[in-house]
Amino acid sequence: MFKKVYLLLVLGAALACKASPSKPVKVAGSNDLQPDEQQSVVCKQVASLISNYNYKKVPLNDSVSAIIFDRYIKSLDENHSYFLASDIKDFEKYKTVLDDDIKAGNLTDAFYIFNVFQKRYIEHVKYSIEQISKNFDFNKTETFVYDRDKLPWIASQSDMDAMWTKRVKYDLLNLKLANADMAKNKETLKKRYENLLTQTNKLSNQDVFQYFMDAFTEAIDPHTNYFNPSNAANFNIEMSRQVEGIGASLQVENEYVTIKTIVAGGPADKSHQISVDDRIVAVAQGKTGEFQNVVGWRVDNAIAIIRGTKGTTVRLEILPAGVNASAKPKVVEMVREKIILKDQSAKKEIRTYNSNGKTVRIGVISIPAFYIDFNDYKAGNPNYKSTTHDVKAILDSLKKENVDGLVIDLRENGGGSLMEAIELTGLFIKTGPVVQVRDTKDQVEIDKDEDPDITYSGPMAVLVDRFSASASEIFSGAIQDYGRGLILGTQTYGKGSVQSAIDLDRVIGSSLRDKIAGVVGGGKKTTSTGSQSTYGQLNLTIAKFYRISGNSTQHKGVTPDISFPSVIPLDKYGEDTEPSAMPFDIIAKTDYTKTGDFTGVLPQLKKLHDQRMAGSDSYKYLLEDIADFKKHDADDSVSLKESDLKKQRDDDEAKAFERNNLRRVALGLPALKKGQTKPKNEDLDFVKREAGQIMTDYISLDNKFTSVGSQPAN
Repeated sequence: MFKKVYLLLVLGAALACKASPSKPVKVAGSNDLQPDEQQSVVCKQVASLISNYNYKKVPLNDSVSAIIFDRYIKSLDENHSYFLASDIKDFEKYKTVLDDDIKAGNLTDAFYIFNVFQKRYIEHVKYSIEQISKNFDFNKTETFVYDRDKLPWIASQSDMDAMWTKRVKYDLLNLKLANADMAKNKETLKKRYENLLTQTNKLSNQDVFQYFMDAFTEAIDPHTNYFNPSNAANFNIEMSRQVEGIGASLQVENEYVTIKTIVAGGPADKSHQISVDDRIVAVAQGKTGEFQNVVGWRVDNAIAIIRGTKGTTVRLEILPAGVNASAKPKVVEMVREKIILKDQSAKKEIRTYNSNGKTVRIGVISIPAFYIDFNDYKAGNPNYKSTTHDVKAILDSLKKENVDGLVIDLRENGGGSLMEAIELTGLFIKTGPVVQVRDTKDQVEIDKDEDPDITYSGPMAVLVDRFSASASEIFSGAIQDYGRGLILGTQTYGKGSVQSAIDLDRVIGSSLRDKIAGVVGGGKKTTSTGSQSTYGQLNLTIAKFYRISGNSTQHKGVTPDISFPSVIPLDKYGEDTEPSAMPFDIIAKTDYTKTGDFTGVLPQLKKLHDQRMAGSDSYKYLLEDIADFKKHDADDSVSLKESDLKKQRDDDEAKAFERNNLRRVALGLPALKKGQTKPKNEDLDFVKREAGQIMTDYISLDNKFTSVGSQPAN
């Protein structure tokens, strides 16, 4: 089904070659960023795809334009700290024309709004730098309102200056509480503010375009997204848990692109010529390519030319750590390789519990996402990187280590590949439907596990939280519907929509690409740089998920069999907090046979869990943490009187230190002394411990899940 939809998207896309943008309005005091022809074409293309193929049929009209306008302003200045009320009044004329702008590929209005924002940003930061030299009275009773999103826009420049003066005072007071040397503090703060100016001056028209396209697509639905070329590359790395490059992470320090970590076994590591904190001065492609100096570059732009296709050569000019900037850099030549991001892949551990004198071993598999290397998969490589392949290998090793039960930890797993959710479910059931998918024509496709092999058939639970979404909800919903395992934790996110990733390079025809290249590239053909596309990617909502029971996962998510209090505020995060989210609904149940039924044991498990929680200090501290979070989340201001703020900080620090030690003691760990560093890899995850304990309870009841199908229990 998805292949057919994709072909329709590619073949049915209609493009106009010319846009009719209005004349740009220059904004003095900004960098006066302007859109290019390529962005105009992409904007119209995305609008066409959304209008014609998005699952949620939303006409691009004045009502949607007003939503886009509000989202765009909010994305630039959510805290009402930059724009003046007069700016917002000036922008009102665009509120109902942005829909027409988008359809015409006219981005000048959106860029004008951004340029006014950047002008205000630069003005306020420069004003703040001027205030640093003043002497502040830290004994004066006054407050700084740091959370302004519900307050009206500031009406006058004098009121804006007063607010920023208080912010400078607050920043200095923070530094003063840590260090009494005010001269040093002022120097530190000045450098911090100057760095803000440096960063805003590095913004490009791609950044502005991304801001505006986010406002546009998310006004339609929360999960239809446009990614510019850089963000598209990062998204696909997240999906595959692999990257083609040199095997090093980078960040900018003092204008230098600096090596921060090196992947063991990667090209950088194998070169034996690169170390952490080395600085990259320039980058060249191939053995003879010309070096491009990257000093002062944004890190994402440098990464774009350092990454590249496996097997290609890249050369770097390196200043070793500690060497003077005037020294001659050394040249390091490397062949790019495919780097597997092991730290971001599925991992295992074994936890032991005592049950009536018997040791129970529970395997825990933490899965951060449902990832797959689509390129390797399409190429027919049987060993392509994927969640299912990794988890299957882990399950095989856990069985050899004779675990008695299993917990799949999907907390903070935001989803990923639909195929992987189906394949992973197949490791725990014989055969049968896993998820139903309804498309824009209301046709329902039932996606099944066709493989009769069961990798693991023993007792299992799935641990979820509010940030478990999409593919996590498909997997946990199927496990719950089959009665294959217990679901533990909190209500999940509620993302029940299907997205198709559309490479806009494949949608935009070659003749148009050449024409755009002639406009923006001086007649040269536009080509991808490194692993990046030229036009970016659109993740388009094309269908909706339903559980095999008929319930949508949209909006309501998956409700656990045994619930834990949520540290993540349910009223702030989740699909049901998104204004443009689709509603919950139900379709017909599909034909499937339950493999188990926990109805008979759930009351006993809940009773044992509740008894433990009633006497658990860890549980009490969890509830206190949640209450404290809600209390602090409601705060919107802070005292600028040094003695008051110091007392508050000292009290908070003492309370946090005491609470941390109480939490440690409750988990059987020694209390820390003041200044003592917490040991590495120390486990303070009370919820995961309790999940294993619930599985231990289940196993000790000697009442394995009641088999109602042909699937055996271990």
